[in-house]
Amino acid sequence: MQNILAIIGGSGLYKISSFKNTKWINVKSLFGKPSDSILEIISNNKKIYFLPRHGRNHQISPSNINYRANIDVLKKLGVTDLISISAVGSLRKDLPPGKFVLVDQFIDRTFLRKKTFFDEDIVAHVSLSKPVSKRLVKACEVSLKKKKFPLFQGEHI
Repeated sequence: MQNILAIIGGSGLYKISSFKNTKWINVKSLFGKPSDSILEIISNNKKIYFLPRHGRNHQISPSNINYRANIDVLKKLGVTDLISISAVGSLRKDLPPGKFVLVDQFIDRTFLRKKTFFDEDIVAHVSLSKPVSKRLVKACEVSLKKKKFPLFQGEHI
């Protein structure tokens, strides 16, 4: 089985001009409307998908993002691996803008939105004790170091 990567990201990432073989596609979800169309990129004969989390016009607030529809449409496209990129601030002087932080844990502080795919007739429990793929973190680390991006992870953050 070939892995298919998707990236969910914020403002500006959908305007990367170095990708030439791209197209925006629409996929329907049973969970409603996703944040936007999905950008399909062909790079090195592999498909990569990008979904703008807040919409291309940055019009959807964090609590109004339809995460369930976003994940559903990516799953329908065959996505096996998902990287979420966020631009957030830091109160630490050693983490100024422009630094990449690879997380191994997170706390979801959004509210006022549905948090499960299992609304009715199904009782399901999914552990979030280890929510981040070590394999994907390692792949990101290798790529960021190769491009010489400043990187923080693990106990360094």
